[in-house]
Amino acid sequence: MRGGHGQTGRRKHKWTYILRHEPKYFGKHGFKRSWISRPETINVGELDEQIEQLLAIGLAVQKEGGIIINIDDIGAMKLLGSGKVTHQLIVKARSWSNSAAMKIEKAGGQIQTLEDQMMKK
Repeated sequence: MRGGHGQTGRRKHKWTYILRHEPKYFGKHGFKRSWISRPETINVGELDEQIEQLLAIGLAVQKEGGIIINIDDIGAMKLLGSGKVTHQLIVKARSWSNSAAMKIEKAGGQIQTLEDQMMKK
């Protein structure tokens, strides 16, 4: 019998079979480590765009100093700095990036840590 048995020749004369039926046979495809948790994030631009909806459903509160929002209520743990901030926001978060803090403070808002809020109670 010529051509080999089983999987022999898959890079040579059985190449068309591989292309048609098993295109991911060769190469590295990686894996996702399920035991490493990644924090859920939200960008300040997304937060600013969604602020009207969050006010309507009660996840954000309008006060004299600005709009108060706890990003834990949205399901996010970290605030990132992509996007533009047009509202004066007072954001309560566990962690944030430096660019997010700069953009919120530039718009007249502030960021408060959730740990500080928990200690006061």
